[in-house]
This record gives sequence, C-alpha cells and structure tokens, in this order.
Amino acid sequence: MKAFLWASAACVALAGCTVPQSGVENLPVAQATDTSEDARIADLISRMSVERKVAQLIQPQINSFTAEDMRRYRFGSYLNGGNGGPYGNEYAEASEWLKLADEMYLASVEPMPGGEPVIPTMWGTDAVHGHTNIIRATIFPHNIALGATRDADLVRRVGEATAVEIEVTGIDWNFSPTIAVAQDDRWGRTYESYSEDPAIVAPLGAALVEGLQGRKGDPNRLGAGHVIATAKHFFGDGGTDQGVDQGEVTGDIEALKAIHAAPYPAAIAAGVETIMASFNSINGEKMHGNKSLLTDVLRGELGFDGLVVGDWNGHGQVAGCTNTDCPQSLLAGLDIYMVPDDWKGLLETTVAQVKDGTIPMARLDEAVTRILRVKMRAGLLGDMVQPSKRPNAGDYALLGSADHRAIAREAVAKSQVLLKNNGILPLKKGANILVAGRAADDIAQASGGWTLTWQGGGDLDNSYFPGATSIWKGLETAVKEGGGSATLSPDGQYSSKPDAAVVVFGEEPYAEFAGDRKHLGFTDEEGLGLLRKFKAEGVPTVAVFLSGRPMWVNREMNAADAFVASWLPGSEGAGVADVLTGATPATGKLGFSWPATCDFGPLNGPDGALFPVGYGRALTDTSPTEQLDEDCAPLLAGPTRALFEAGRLADGTFAFAVKPNVEGEGEYLAQMRGDLTDAGVTVRGYDRDAQEDAREVYMRAGSRFGLRQDRDSGGAYRIAYEVVTRPAAPVALRVGEDAVVNLTDHFALALGKGWREMLITDACAPGLGNRIRFETEGDITFRISSITREDVAEGTPCSF
Repeated sequence: MKAFLWASAACVALAGCTVPQSGVENLPVAQATDTSEDARIADLISRMSVERKVAQLIQPQINSFTAEDMRRYRFGSYLNGGNGGPYGNEYAEASEWLKLADEMYLASVEPMPGGEPVIPTMWGTDAVHGHTNIIRATIFPHNIALGATRDADLVRRVGEATAVEIEVTGIDWNFSPTIAVAQDDRWGRTYESYSEDPAIVAPLGAALVEGLQGRKGDPNRLGAGHVIATAKHFFGDGGTDQGVDQGEVTGDIEALKAIHAAPYPAAIAAGVETIMASFNSINGEKMHGNKSLLTDVLRGELGFDGLVVGDWNGHGQVAGCTNTDCPQSLLAGLDIYMVPDDWKGLLETTVAQVKDGTIPMARLDEAVTRILRVKMRAGLLGDMVQPSKRPNAGDYALLGSADHRAIAREAVAKSQVLLKNNGILPLKKGANILVAGRAADDIAQASGGWTLTWQGGGDLDNSYFPGATSIWKGLETAVKEGGGSATLSPDGQYSSKPDAAVVVFGEEPYAEFAGDRKHLGFTDEEGLGLLRKFKAEGVPTVAVFLSGRPMWVNREMNAADAFVASWLPGSEGAGVADVLTGATPATGKLGFSWPATCDFGPLNGPDGALFPVGYGRALTDTSPTEQLDEDCAPLLAGPTRALFEAGRLADGTFAFAVKPNVEGEGEYLAQMRGDLTDAGVTVRGYDRDAQEDAREVYMRAGSRFGLRQDRDSGGAYRIAYEVVTRPAAPVALRVGEDAVVNLTDHFALALGKGWREMLITDACAPGLGNRIRFETEGDITFRISSITREDVAEGTPCSF
C-alpha cells in the first residue's frame, strides 16, 4: 500500500505533466506471476548445474570475451561498455553489432553436454538518449531536456523509437531510464536526471519504461518494437554529498527515500523488468551490498519482482569485496554482477562459494529464477530465434528514420527554456542572421556525453552523424524559408553588419566522473567574448546555451538580448531553430532551480535561485530582466592546479602526441583517449578506482606524448603512475622547454610495484613551465591516474 501511495502522489503532485493515459498510479505495483511460468522456470533450474546457474549471474563486456567463451561458460547476459564496440571498433556500422549479436546468441544456444537446458543469453546496452552507441541512430535530447517538456506522452514516444532502433542491431536490453533525482548540480550526471523534483521525475520515468517495453496489458508488451527497460540507479545516485559521483549519501533514511526512492513505485507500476543498483553509499554502506534496501525496501516494501543488476564492478566497492570475490552482493539482493573484465575469476569464486555453502543454493536459485523470468517475459525462452531474424533486425533504414527524427525535433523544441527576451525573439522574417560560436555546427557538443563514446565529444566531427542536423544547419534552413539569410561565422567576424547574431556556446561533452565540478560558474569565455563583441558593435544577440545542468552565466545573460537554455538537444538542431524563429512556441519549463551565484552547494527550491523550477517564458514575454551580479570568486581563482584527474583533462589542458622526427606538439588527443598510429602512441581508458578514471599509455620507440596547460598554473608536478612493462631503452620526461628528467631507472624499479607517485620540482627540472612530455627510445606501457600541480617548499627534491 505504501508503494501505491508513493506512485499516486508522484503523479498527482506533478503540475503541468501529461500523465500517461493508462494512469501509472492505477496499475498494480508488482507483476502477477503465472503459475505455469513459475513451473517452467523451476523445471529449468532443477536441470541446471551449479556452474550454469552461476553463469547466469555473470555479465561481462564484449571487449573482454569471445564467442568461444560464451559457448564454454554460457553467460546469462553481457553488455557493451560506453566505449565498447563489436570486434574492438566503437564506431562499427550497425551491421557489425547485429553480426556480433548473432554470434553470441548462437554460441549460447548450442546443445549442452549432459542434457542441461539451453538458456539464451541477452545483450544489454546504455541507450540513454536514443541508441547512441550506433552511427546513424537518432540522438534524442538528454533527460534534463525531456524534463523541461513535462510531456509524458512525448517521452513514451521517445522510448518507442529508441526500442525500435535497438532492435535493429539485435540487442535485447536497455539500461535506461535513469530516474535519479539530482540534488546537487555539480554532479556530472545531472543531465541524466529529469528534475530535482521527484514529482516530475516519476511520471516521465514511467513513461519511458512504457515506451521501451510496451504498456502492461498490451499483448505485444516486450514483443516486436520493444526491449527490456532498466530503472536506475537504486537509490540515491543523485543525492551524494557535494555531487561527487559514486559518493556518500547521508541523512535520515525515510527522508532520503521520500526524495530518491520516490520515482521507483511509478516505474515498477509501469512494469519495469530490471532495476540497476547504484554505486553510491547510503550512510556509509555501499548500495551493492545493502540488504535492507535492495531486499527489504525494493522487494518487500515496493513489491519489485524483476531482476536487480549491478553497475560496472560496483560489487567490488563493497566492504570486504573485490571484483572477483563478492558473495555479499548476491546475499544482499543483487541478481546479476556487471563484471566487465574480471568475469572468469568471479565466476570461479562464486561457484566455489556455492559449493562450500557460503552462498546458499536457495539464494542462487532465487537469483536465477528472477533472470529466467525476465527472459521468459521478453520471449527469449520461447521459440529460440537468433537476433538477425527478429522483428526490425537489420532494417537499417529505421536508424535515424524520418519518423524518429521528427519525434526528436519535437522534443528539442518543447525542451527549449527561454530565460530572457527583450523582444529580439522570435527572429524577424527576412532578417540577415549571423550564427556564431564553435558549438553552432558541432553535433557532438550538442549531444553531450553517452554519444558514440562514453564521454562524447572529442574528435567526433559531424561526419560521424550522417542524417543529423546541427543547430547552424537548422537555423540556416529556417531563416531562408522565412525570406532571410544566414551566415555561419564561428569567430563572429562579418563583412556586412547582421540584423542579429545567434551565439551558440556551452559545456564540452562529459559523462560520469569526468563531469563532476567544484562549482557551477561557467568558465569558458568564448561565448561571453562574442556576446560582448556584438553588444559593443550594436548587434542584437540571442544566446543559445548548451549544458547538462543549470550554471551561473550571469555575465553572458547580461550581455545577451535573449537567453535560451538549450540543454543537450542531440541530433535535431532544427528543433532549436523552430523556437528561435517562432515556428513553435516556447513552452519549456525549468526542471531545476537556476543559480543566482556560482559558488554554492545543493540548490533545490526558490531560495538562492535566479529562476525557480517551473520558470520559462513565452516568446511574447518581453518583460525586462534586471542587471545581474557578475562577481564570482571561483572564476577569479586563476589557472587550474590539475591537468588530469578523475578520467578527464582539466579545462585549458591539452594532451598531444608527436610523430617521430617531427618538431612541435603534433596531434591532439581528445580527453587522453585515442590511437595515433603514426605518432606511435595509443591511450585507452583504464579502471583504477572507478570506470575509466585512469589512462593506459603505450608508446612506441621514438614517440613522444605529453600535456600542456594554456596558462601556467605554476608549482611542482605530481604524477600518479604505474609501470606496466619494463623499459627496454631510455625513457625521459621533458619538462617545460629544456629540462629533461631521466625516468629509465625509476620506471624499472617501479615495475610490478603498483601505483606510485612522482614529484617533479625545480630541483630536477629548473623552470618547470606549463608543459610535460614523455619521450622513449623503446616500447613502453605505463598508466596515469592523475597529474596535478602544487606549491612545494623551496629546495624540495624530486621523488619517484
């Protein structure tokens, strides 16, 4: 009953939300289990060995196992990571994804020795704003933008289109929707949240579940045009102290549930089949090992009967656990371990723990029952059909189809939130419009993280998005259709004075970890410079701000005549143009409080807000906006002291590789990831304490690789590193222009010693400077998890 009341309250409290016509509050909380379903599952389990049962619990990633491994071990499921792709190619065409799906499926259904039952595997993916691992797929706005629409029917249609595009590639399961209630916008996953208000989150999350899976009672639910959905992350992911990803959530448990667990009853009522456990801790206890919440609350109080899947090695963070040894998570209520690379060790350990009684057979059977029940509901245990022969599979015209792009364009238009307008909007028909800013013609930046790659952006130019429309292209078409002219000028230069300028700027793409911030002051001054330039030249301006969260942009807002929060709109930039030209009314409303100052903690509610939740002007509202305070201490603090940490380069820091026998800095690397074969350098993500929070660097003989700060922040360099292969020839670190530190002996001594730190001071690198560069005369592999700068006492020696 409590769960029923939570779901009802969430929907009823939502002002302005288009509630699903079926009314999620009127649906039963738990799935009714069919006795024949239970009997069939029990029969299958009775004929499975311990090894095959445990294999159902193991979920590796595609880059760490083969079809032969699938044939031997029979994993119950598998996934592609944010940077994973079939056969090692994250930019593979859709046909390659479908080919791999067939290979893994067919390996999983080969006859079993000894007559054990055959249990098909299933593939899970993070299609969090469309099937965005796939080139040509429709890229929908991120959840923060969908929250601004308040339109549950639209969100349901987004889910339906996403499910169809997932089916094209033969994938069964989507790790979406995120129904986090973000409470501190410094969190790097804020854009995955619909709102800071659970009453806004609940019906939208439920609507996406219905779109992905189909509505309960529909005979085609989980049939053609539908995939398995996942509500995540249970719970508290959006409530960590200081917005630190995977951090600590503290407070009275009932008060925390009232915010962070509130969206789950609606998702369960909508029939969500899977729920993902959260990385974070609740009052000191990691969710992946929290029995009172994963079992007592989620199962007992909320009535969830689907399966609970872990997040990327989340079980390894439980006290007393490692990635290969964690009975605690299974005993707490986890059903599937997401163990990307260490699957073999975990499988073997878990089998042994079942056989020695550490894990009761009854608990193992319970987890396997939940997994098989979801597979049965999804039709995977019926007539066994390989992925390429299922509905929509291989119909590549459905990827980015006109119908799906139309839904995305509608979502973009409805999500634009107009914060200021002195009368310049809508743009006048027949006007001469200048479109400025690097982001104007950058689909990757408009799409944000979780787009083709985990962190998004980087080297992804528009050629990676065939069929998509940048904001510039959308504006060019719309302005011309209105009888005017449009010119793209990223740097704002022009030969004849325009009637108005549209300046597109904002955050560079990021995802979890990398997106966490210490404050919400927007520091990139490209947009500010353009707006002030046009203001001085008497050119009216429209600021289009791309971001994954509200940010302090008082300076930009003062300089602009109109200001639009565009969020991360994705592949259909014409939706932005629809609002700017008045073809579509401005109806978006803030789902998050907009900050009045840049240096603050959680902001939820009107106190301290420049604009409250629900704010958003109509195009006809041209009331004046007061001059805003432009003082922001964090922006005046000087250059960053970090070059690389938490898996991301700091603003104003660049990684580069230099080809042998070439001077200068050579080719730039996006967020220290990439394969620069000609330069002899490969940099890939590596998990030290969290997903891709470090980098593994391979350097071929004669290669050079380094980092440079735009502005010298000063101080010694502290580098956290691990040596993977013994130096076969001299290795050096060039600091600044002239200083060279010989690392050969230090690296040889560090081999096999795990993570170490080197401190590079004036004592061994006089002058220091704003650049460091590794140079090697032989092949070498090492890892880096952070490079920071710090003030040290004069005379402090270098150390390794």
